[in-house]
Amino acid sequence: MDLLLEEALEFENMKMSHMSTSDRVKASRKAKSLILSINEFYKKNKDENLMDVMKRLTDKKKKIEKRLKGRPTT
Repeated sequence: MDLLLEEALEFENMKMSHMSTSDRVKASRKAKSLILSINEFYKKNKDENLMDVMKRLTDKKKKIEKRLKGRPTT
């Protein structure tokens, strides 16, 4: 559990600038994996700290995916 939270913290602090598209895909998949793993622990003990970590990871994942999809052209 502690290792998982350390990995999540490391992911949160990771720089997103100058990432290639494949790096963004990998980061998005890693975020999803971390969120699902933490969620399994959250289901058992309903710890609010775990929920906060999942929310922060989800925000970062959304930013990465927004960048992957690109900006719409009008």
